[in-house]
Amino acid sequence: MSIKLSPDEIYELTDYKVPALQLEVLHRRGFYRACMGRKGVVLERSHYEAVTQGKDAASPPPRKVANLSHLRPA
Repeated sequence: MSIKLSPDEIYELTDYKVPALQLEVLHRRGFYRACMGRKGVVLERSHYEAVTQGKDAASPPPRKVANLSHLRPA
């Protein structure tokens, strides 16, 4: 058993072969730590198991907002 889910396991979870669609489905299902890697979607097995067991129901970290106060309005 590897540290991350295999591409076949991710396909079984999402029913998609396109990485962008896989990532979208995983994020909707609560796997907020899934990300794009060089060869497709990367999902850690520990995060997968925690979410499926209901132990990691925390919300994803807040997104950073750019500080654009130094720009002039158009």
